[in-house]
Amino acid sequence: MTKTALILGATGGIGGETADALARHGWTIRALARNPGAGARSRPEFDWRGGDALDAKAVGAAAEGASLIVHAVNPPGYRGWKRLVLPMLESSLAAARASGARLLLPGTIYNYGPDACPLLHEEAPQNPATRKGTIRKAMEARLEAAAREGVRSLILRAGDYFGPRPGNGWFNQGLVTPGKPVTAITSPGRAGVGHAWAYLPDVAETFARLADREGELGPFARFHFAGHWDATGTQVTDAIRRVVGNPRIPVRTLPWAVLPLAAPFNETMRELVEMRGFWTAPVRLDNARLTHFLGAEPHTPLEAAVRETLLGLECLPQPSTAQPSTRMAA
Repeated sequence: MTKTALILGATGGIGGETADALARHGWTIRALARNPGAGARSRPEFDWRGGDALDAKAVGAAAEGASLIVHAVNPPGYRGWKRLVLPMLESSLAAARASGARLLLPGTIYNYGPDACPLLHEEAPQNPATRKGTIRKAMEARLEAAAREGVRSLILRAGDYFGPRPGNGWFNQGLVTPGKPVTAITSPGRAGVGHAWAYLPDVAETFARLADREGELGPFARFHFAGHWDATGTQVTDAIRRVVGNPRIPVRTLPWAVLPLAAPFNETMRELVEMRGFWTAPVRLDNARLTHFLGAEPHTPLEAAVRETLLGLECLPQPSTAQPSTRMAA
């Protein structure tokens, strides 16, 4: 097999970061996008192909000769999940079956229910309490069934993603406003309730390290990424204050009680309302299986991760000169 990886969602957060990480590890990157020209302007060294993740023929053609397919596509703004998510996955599964590639899926905590919390293990029962979680559970079940038919897959589950690339996520769609200085923070959680955060470059580096040892994985492999455990529910907001240099930035609580009023008219709002349970009770991921396999989990210190995120979201003045990397790779 060649070290060629097809990335679906390379212009997004997790897809873009995973493409970069795999490239650093010596993989040739092929990217499928509806607007390949825009991607080529930002990363001209990648092999950009035009196509939609729903188009099985386009995905299959782009996957020819690839040994990895990274399925990092989601409907924007949580819209159209019920209608689009599983058909997108079927396109990638068909391409993996035809090419012999392993399919990589970034997973979430949404496919778990309260019975599996507060510490999530890979084999914990999946009894989701949300529509989005039910779809996530179905996605994983589809991959597990396909593995019995010879289609290899890898799932890496993580907490709430954040990072320097805009995308779906509570950090840049809730805590701060991209493109604007941070003058206030809106927190969906509350003090005293722990929450798991996942810095996207660290998640991507984990995917790359697992891909380098793909031959040691079983047909259906899944790992949990611990990321940043905010034990008090205030560590991330405090880090934002420190990075901005203003300890007095107000932290406002997300008005959960108001959101249902808009939910009947806004699909994104309906999905956000359903996620409230993951903020009112602690949810943490057990990464023992991952650290046993890799030796350690890639980890960037929280303040450095928050700084890079705010810079990427254009919430901080851009540095006038190149700064040395602050990332710590475990």
